[in-house]
Amino acid sequence: MKRLQAFKFQLTPNGQQKRHMSRFAGLCRFVFNKALALQKQWYQTDPTSKFSYVKLANLLPSWKQEFTWLSESPSQALQQALKDLERAYQNFFAKRTAFPKFKKKGVSDSFRYP
Repeated sequence: MKRLQAFKFQLTPNGQQKRHMSRFAGLCRFVFNKALALQKQWYQTDPTSKFSYVKLANLLPSWKQEFTWLSESPSQALQQALKDLERAYQNFFAKRTAFPKFKKKGVSDSFRYP
């Protein structure tokens, strides 16, 4: 018999850790918004194009070279932001939610590690 177990932790970061966490959340928000704008542009030029995580994940290294401050964040957190965007599009096309919106600073700022 397989037993599933979960643990819940409460983090109490100090000032420097809070700054790092808010920076990571901001970088994830930037990647999410940039990818969303790019996908909107692709959809306007070709409505039959597929929105895939792989296309956007392949752009991450070039974005890191263009915006050098993106390399301050762990790449897994940025990739997770792209996966969140892909899930938002899948839910939209399955008519479960509204169209994905751009993320705003200070509203549900978060980042995840896989």
